[in-house]
Parts: sequence; structure tokens; C-alpha cells
Amino acid sequence: MNPPVGWSETAVDGVARSGEMSTPHGLVQTPNFMAVGTRATVKTLDTEDLERIGAQIVLANTYHLMLKPGEDIVAHLGELHGFMAWERPILTDSGGYQVLSLEPKITEEELVFRSTYDGSQVSLTPERSVAVQEALGSDIAMVLDVPVNLPASYAATEQATHRTLRWAERSKTAKTRKDRALFGIVQGGAEADLRSMSARETADIGFPGFGIGGLAVGESAEERSVAIDATVPQLPPSAIRYVMGLGDTEGILDAVRRGVDLFDCVLPTRVARHGKALTRNGDLSMKRAEWVDDATPIEEECPCIACRRYSRGYIRHLVNTRELLAHRLLTLHNLTYTLRLMDDIRTNIASNSFESFAQDVVGRRRHGIGYDQG
Repeated sequence: MNPPVGWSETAVDGVARSGEMSTPHGLVQTPNFMAVGTRATVKTLDTEDLERIGAQIVLANTYHLMLKPGEDIVAHLGELHGFMAWERPILTDSGGYQVLSLEPKITEEELVFRSTYDGSQVSLTPERSVAVQEALGSDIAMVLDVPVNLPASYAATEQATHRTLRWAERSKTAKTRKDRALFGIVQGGAEADLRSMSARETADIGFPGFGIGGLAVGESAEERSVAIDATVPQLPPSAIRYVMGLGDTEGILDAVRRGVDLFDCVLPTRVARHGKALTRNGDLSMKRAEWVDDATPIEEECPCIACRRYSRGYIRHLVNTRELLAHRLLTLHNLTYTLRLMDDIRTNIASNSFESFAQDVVGRRRHGIGYDQG
């Protein structure tokens, strides 16, 4: 049997690279971005929406789905692909990051926390996390890790990093489904030596892909770059490199520059619910009075339905009257923007022009003058 998930390189430009990730539910072109479907749904959208805007892979949340409706129900209703009517690839996180916000009791054996749904005590072990994800049927599962909020002391970061390594071993031992993949997670906070050690030893355990975890938790852009630079050289060139929780334009471009392949983040969908549009001219608050009689679309040349059919004036009206359609249209726009960005990144890596493209994107967004595609 072929490995359930593999990656092959198609182009390189410096350290930036593009490729194809094979999964049981199809190919994913990399670099790529995963829309976050926490409870087996991307907020305000259905799976036909996601297909139309070109989403190739989505992420679902182990912690939430194991509590409601429960992995057994999801398995009974066709695993995640059947449950949410999505036949393209799915990655599930392990639940560790979400549990961190609940201030769990952490022991060598498990995480113990209170359910956000009914207050009951819940235990999550590396073995349980893998079993839940295998029942959910995602193409890619993640090992249970122990992230730390930054800033954190060196001692606390070191302890969490070594525990994550031990839990990665347990997770791999617990894996039973040969038709699904399990990725490791690199920790180490903002400490370059811990990142390098974690990456090297997680690679030695052996996984087809690696999450670079513990980022997007309060670190500076410089600290994040140090962490990525310490991690990537220690990972196998044939493995997927995935920065977990990163989704802003500038952060994605910088990580691709450093050799990263995959991203996820709630940012495009969350800011949409707050009335913000991501554009090639910079981010726009659609609440502003200047749009009240503006007949132009959010962004010229954008193919999303919000830009093809509606004006800024109309979108502003929906936002300021709290109509649910505002959330849907802005979510469609923001995810379309993000997926177009990833497509442009792949195009420019292939044409050996990624660095000039990235600088142009950042500069034009900063100065509000847009950028040319491709």
C-alpha cells in the first residue's frame, strides 16, 4: 500500500517551494491555506461554496467534535467527509491548542480540563486524541502536543517541548489506520535551540509531515521567523511543513520564503464577522461612512460573488444593520482573497519571481495601491 499522504516538489525559488500533496481524497497544491471548519463547518458557508472558491483542503477541530456531537456519531454518519458532505481532503488538529485556553491540568499521562459545553471533566491523552481523529476519518491527524503561551520561561518551554516529543512517540504507537496519515508537531516556543532539537527528534520518530506549533500565540514576527528558521533545516525535504494558526498575508509570505508549505487560521472568517474585508489594497473596514454611496465592489477583479454582484455601499448597509448576509459575503470574499494569494504564490515560485512578488504584495498593501496578479 502506498503511504496515505505524500509530497512531491514541483518548483523551487530560493528556499520557497511548491509541490503536490497526495491524500486519500485528492491532491493539494502547495503552498496552500486551509479554511478552518471548527465544528465540521466553515462559519456561514456550505461545502459547495468552498468548492466554488477553490478550497482544496479544510481543517476541523478534534476537541469540539469529540465533545459535540461525539466522534461515534460522526463515524456513524459517514465520517467527516460524509458528515459534512465534503469529498476533498480534511486535516484535524489534535485538540491541544484549544485545551490550552481552558487552563488544563497537565500531567505526563494526560490533559484534564472542563468541557466548555457542560462543565464536565474531560481527559485527553495522546492515544485518545489519535483514536478520536481516526474515528472522524480525517485524511491527516495531528499528534497531541503541549503548546505554551508566549512569552514563556525557558524552563517551561523546555518541559513542554520534551513532553511533546514523548507524546509524539505515544501517538505514533497508537495509530492503527493505515489509510490515514499522522503528522508530528514541533514545539520550542521562541527558543531557537529548543526548536532545532524538537524538529530533529520529531523527524527521527518519523512522520510524513510536521506542524510547526506554538506560534501565533503572542510572539513577534521576528521570533516566529527565528522559530521557523531553526525548524525547517532539521525536517526531511520530502515532508510537509505546516505552520499552525498563521493566516495573515505578511506572515504567510514570510513563512513561504522560509520553506513552509501549509497554513490554517481563523483570521479570514473571523474578521469577516467583524465587518473587515481583506484586499490587495490593504484591509478595509466596511463599517466606514465613506462607503455609504460607493457603487464599486470591495475589490476590482476579485471573482467572488460579493465583488461580482454587490457594491461597497450595499455591503456597508448589511454590516451596519447586522444582516447575516454580511458575514457570508465577507467570508466568501476573504477566503477567495486568501486562496488567490496562495495561487499567486505558487505561480511566482514556478516563474522564479517569488521574492519580488512578495515584496510587491507587502509594499502595495502597506501603501494601499494594490498589486498585479501573476
